[in-house]
Amino acid sequence: MAESESMQDFEDLLVMLKETRGFDFTGYKPTTLSRRVKRRMDALDLDSVAEYRDYLELEHEEFAKLFDSLLINVTGFFRDPPAWDALRETVLPQMLASKEPSRTVRVWSAGCATGEEAYTLAMVLAEELGEDQFRERVKIYATDLDEDALHQARAGSYTERQVAGIPEELRRTYFEQTGSRFSFRRDLRRQVIFGRNDLTRDAPISRVDLLVARNTLMYFNAETQTGVIRRFHFALTDPGFLFLGKAEMLLNHGDRFEPVDLRKRLFRKIPNTPPPGFPSKGWEEESTRRSSSTNLEQSALAAGPVAQLAVDLDGRLGVANARAEMLFNLRPRDIGRPFQDLEVSYRPVELRSVIEQVKKDGRPLELHHVTWHRSAGVEPSVFDVHAVPLFGKPGEIAGVGISFDDVTHYRRLREELEHSNQELERAYEELQSLNEELETTNEELQSTNEELETTNEELQSTNEELETMNEELQSTNDELQEINDALRVRSEELDSTNSFLGSVLRSLGSATIVVSEALRVQVWNQGAEELWGVRAEEAQGRDLLTLDIGLPLADLESPLRQLNGETSPAGAAVRVAAVNRRGRPIELAVELKQLRDEDGGVRGFIIVMDHVPGGDT
Repeated sequence: MAESESMQDFEDLLVMLKETRGFDFTGYKPTTLSRRVKRRMDALDLDSVAEYRDYLELEHEEFAKLFDSLLINVTGFFRDPPAWDALRETVLPQMLASKEPSRTVRVWSAGCATGEEAYTLAMVLAEELGEDQFRERVKIYATDLDEDALHQARAGSYTERQVAGIPEELRRTYFEQTGSRFSFRRDLRRQVIFGRNDLTRDAPISRVDLLVARNTLMYFNAETQTGVIRRFHFALTDPGFLFLGKAEMLLNHGDRFEPVDLRKRLFRKIPNTPPPGFPSKGWEEESTRRSSSTNLEQSALAAGPVAQLAVDLDGRLGVANARAEMLFNLRPRDIGRPFQDLEVSYRPVELRSVIEQVKKDGRPLELHHVTWHRSAGVEPSVFDVHAVPLFGKPGEIAGVGISFDDVTHYRRLREELEHSNQELERAYEELQSLNEELETTNEELQSTNEELETTNEELQSTNEELETMNEELQSTNDELQEINDALRVRSEELDSTNSFLGSVLRSLGSATIVVSEALRVQVWNQGAEELWGVRAEEAQGRDLLTLDIGLPLADLESPLRQLNGETSPAGAAVRVAAVNRRGRPIELAVELKQLRDEDGGVRGFIIVMDHVPGGDT
């Protein structure tokens, strides 16, 4: 019970972050998120997520610290150098050879953190093209979710430790040193454009030749990774290249990307090709038509919340938006295939006859409360299906549009009011679930390959978790290093101060003693050692009045007690007869002064003893 309540509190915290701050972390791996939240709770000595949520509502500055913990900005210049060597030697020659010399080279660095990766791309491309061509042709778009990190990236200024991974020759060429910091050259920095982008929600940057997203996908769960990879495929041109981190392999996306160098995580986009039996000329015309669409139209269709399909008069699938691709497991290669060959034509509902009816009558047709049991153990979805004729010219049908409006929530409310229908639906769900479980079992027996892929995915997920923890440890190590540097500087300052104070005390010709309010010795300088024959280490910490020296300390006790008060006189002077360390009688002029702190309070006394010439008996 306690564990379920804790999970519910954690989910409530994520909802609060989304509603109050606009950060949607529901697509991130819960294990990573909970670990980072626990780190903040430990720092604040809080025991439960509910207490931490209450603390956030009271202390708004804690949001910044939490986001800094959740958005792990671990990056560096030329991180994993062999992978960057492979990019220079393998990908860049192919990418540049495929473009006309006058065409712009567009690069997207997704999840750029504080900008090191984006500026690494700038250096690599400037070396490949030359600085003049780089300024004329290259545009590097660098995006991240963390506004503070983007602010640092735009400045392009880094410490000596941060630029340590850059080869010396490149650092001299592309950075300008100012004091202890190194700034990326301003004339080249104009080609790097930084901006905020949420990979899970925002539309991708389009017509990109090279997309770099290293160690970014590993923070998302499997469903969110699929959506992000689909956006990456949409963003890339043909040919387009994808550069990932060493913990990311695209095991289940072989229909979208093919490896160029799998060990270095370099991939090439698989272009959309005509399906078997589709005329090449018709496919070229369709590709030309689709490529001429505006970015706004493509983005609106791709990001639409309702699954939408379009079937032409020849019965081929013409359009499928992002929601439809994800919902019905469609791929770009399915565009142009006969609709009747696709599973969506009969599941969740028989659509072939519906399409024919719409084409025949030229009127919309609606199917309400279509229930779809997608997989065992998952709550069924309920759709209202709308089939409408699409007109190219007035009176001429060009095809049929089909939309699937998810009304699961409204259906649930209706079932609560209609108890009898709810019972009937439950029985249907159980039968359908049993049927899907049998189908799943049969598929598992027939396909050992799927079992191997599942095992591989689990290993991949574990590898991503380890990589995430490694980056967290690296981030913590950097913080500890900064603290250690600060402590070292303070220690050096303290040693210098102590050395200076010692020099002052040694330089005084007088015998000087500093005691606390309780008359315990704190300072015993060299003059006191020579006068009384007692070493400093023997005297420090002892009660002055208990020292066995030739000074009549009882005669000093009363004047010292009189000085102990904020309204007492600042000092006093007395003369006493004493015996030095050689046993000779001497007369001393003793000056007593108050030792005050910054607030004016008395914290001790200074006793200065000088030999009075001619006063010896």
